Amino acid sequence: MSQSTRPSSGPPADPYLNAPLPQRMARNVPSELLRSFVAIVEAGSMAQATETIFLTQSALSLQMKRLEDVLQQKLFRRDGRRLILTPIGEELVGYARQLLALNDRIMCKLGQDSEPEPITVGMVQDFADTLLPDVLGQFRLAHPRSRLVIQIGGSAELLDLFDRSRLDLVLCLGQHGDRSGATWKVVGHDRMAWIGDPAIAELSEVPLVLLEPPCRFRDAALRALTQERRDYRLVLETPNLPAMRAGVRGGLGVSCRTRRFATAEGLPTITSDALPAVPEIETILVRRNRLGDAANDIGDLLAAAAGA
Repeated sequence: MSQSTRPSSGPPADPYLNAPLPQRMARNVPSELLRSFVAIVEAGSMAQATETIFLTQSALSLQMKRLEDVLQQKLFRRDGRRLILTPIGEELVGYARQLLALNDRIMCKLGQDSEPEPITVGMVQDFADTLLPDVLGQFRLAHPRSRLVIQIGGSAELLDLFDRSRLDLVLCLGQHGDRSGATWKVVGHDRMAWIGDPAIAELSEVPLVLLEPPCRFRDAALRALTQERRDYRLVLETPNLPAMRAGVRGGLGVSCRTRRFATAEGLPTITSDALPAVPEIETILVRRNRLGDAANDIGDLLAAAAGA
């Protein structure tokens, strides 16, 4: 007869409690440190990154020191006044972007109680009154919870904001070169046009209403008149498109803009041979790399509308 087994006096043993402890506990990398790290890389400096994540330069510096302490690796080295990524820093950029993209996707899909980050879009006035209303209507149906911040201005002004990481997308006129951390694409073409009272174009000395430099329309108008040896005088110069429009409407002089703008504003175009021909101009969409789905969608809608 076998000896009876004495009942246990406690709960059954948990195998996990008896498992060997790891030699080194895994550590979490705080996402806010990775977000600041990526912002510095994309902006090109800590000073520029402060305008994106609204921290002081000293706070960013402390964050990067903390991130290096967590990883036990140097992420930057100095080259004069410039910060250069170390090989470890270069490798971390890719991982950080993947982790932040996953974090943002989780918050977008599951964090219904939190407010989404705004998508910042810049565009020239030529498009604000023409294609923007339809684009916003389509975007609202696809992304009803998204927030938009839209900046209207000149191409140079908008691209400066983009370079300072204040805009995610820019729809502007004329090619302006490559930009760090972004892609650009020609999405449409429009012919420049002389706008104003056709009778003014017949004058021996053409009165001009123009935007201040830098302005591609100003450059094109002055170049065309100079090449044709037409006399002209500047009667109104302004940094503001509404003031330029008022000058044309008031009969002070003629100006140069796109046909799309003239149609939207109800301004007459000068189709006679009284003034020299002005060239075509490209519509460019500049898009920051690794945007979220909603931002890319509004970029696609803008591109399609501009090319229509």
